Amino acid sequence: MRNLQQFLDDYGDSHRNPVNQWVHIICVPAILFSTLGLLWLVPIGRWLGLDAGPAYWVNGATLLGVISGVVYLRLSFSVFLMMVAWFAVSVWGIIAIQNAGWSLFWISLVVWVAAWAVQVWGHKVEGKKPSFVEDLVFLLIGPIFVTFEVAHKLGLRVPRPAGH
Repeated sequence: MRNLQQFLDDYGDSHRNPVNQWVHIICVPAILFSTLGLLWLVPIGRWLGLDAGPAYWVNGATLLGVISGVVYLRLSFSVFLMMVAWFAVSVWGIIAIQNAGWSLFWISLVVWVAAWAVQVWGHKVEGKKPSFVEDLVFLLIGPIFVTFEVAHKLGLRVPRPAGH
């Protein structure tokens, strides 16, 4: 498996245009959140026959979180902690939507479709196809890239793709 810097360098190759970078800063969190929202509705715990309390927490989103966590941990412990924070904020939002009585499915679906549409446009502006077309692991790298881009824009020293 590539290391973090290699992933950032490869991902950065198709994310040099400032417009596309801003599109990603907005849309990657939206896609992450809405994907987790849709997967939250996959009731794995219920399918496994778990009691209602634990069953609520065992779903497609938490399963993806655990699997992704292994990848992030292999990259670095700090990346793992950063992505745990992304996951926690997303779960908080998912639960808030559900507690408000709103449709998690429809909100997640609309956000997911709209954010992907804008991402496609961003890559048209960039003139390069998305990195995940070559390797699906890049779907997990997007949030790292965005976090580091925002941190860099705030003046923090963070790992950067070569040439950025």
